Amino acid sequence: MARETWTVKFDAKVVASFTDAHMAHTVKIVGISDDLDLVAACEKVVQKTLGAKASAARSQPYYLDVTHPQANKGAVVATLSKLLKIPPEQIATMGDMPNDVLMFRKSGFSIAMGNASDEVKAQANVVTESNENEGFAKAVRKFVLPPTSARQS
Repeated sequence: MARETWTVKFDAKVVASFTDAHMAHTVKIVGISDDLDLVAACEKVVQKTLGAKASAARSQPYYLDVTHPQANKGAVVATLSKLLKIPPEQIATMGDMPNDVLMFRKSGFSIAMGNASDEVKAQANVVTESNENEGFAKAVRKFVLPPTSARQS
């Protein structure tokens, strides 16, 4: 709880169970555990149980986020595509967590960070180096920006 409160900058509301009254005003449900295998297993169960009724994905190995089905990174790619009038096929995405896979599926080119799990890496088009080894910058230079000779002309 302390970790989530620090992350979102407001206190969580803990409830024993979810009623319709709770759900009417709920933006996100977060399951938190230091048992990382349990969080991964819960992710699969929630995805199977809720299907298209919600988006369920781990934003960290210890967090399972459950949100509205359109409140995820994949929906952000679709929205940006429309707003910026850029076909999704021309959008590159980069990430390292299971919740990034949703945007990988909506973009034309996906890049997994080297520190991502094998599960996330398998969903991306390519893998760059870890975030601790300048993976983001290296991926932008290698896969997003035009070659150096083209930039100089």
